[in-house]
Amino acid sequence: MRSALVPVVAIASALGASGALAQTARDFRGPPGVVPLAGEEPPARIVIDPPVAEWLARGMVVIQYRAENLRIVQVFGPNALDVSPRIGHVHVTVDDAPWHWADASGEPIIITRLPAGPHKVLIELVNANHQTLDQGVVDFVIPAGM
Repeated sequence: MRSALVPVVAIASALGASGALAQTARDFRGPPGVVPLAGEEPPARIVIDPPVAEWLARGMVVIQYRAENLRIVQVFGPNALDVSPRIGHVHVTVDDAPWHWADASGEPIIITRLPAGPHKVLIELVNANHQTLDQGVVDFVIPAGM
């Protein structure tokens, strides 16, 4: 039984040592995260899904989004405008409030304790200097009895 395992182990070792299975970090992860800006980038865009219906029925709003041509990170200020890929975060405004909050987590937006009825959430994709690059509005209704 033991002799049958030796050839398999030897083949696996030979493949690993030959580099047949090896990948560089760049092959696996892509180019470095932040490099000096080298030219015009495509415009940043936000893609927003409707709230998760199952959670709305429980009185909780869960909104997933993703950014295109912009990396969501916790870096702020004018010097961050000169890096590529472009970096930024989102601003979230609920029901046309005169204030918003900034989120740089890249995670879904979760809002609780809204009263029953219609609501809207404005999600702005902004650069590191808080200038709006793209935006979207999500309209939804919190059912009565929550």
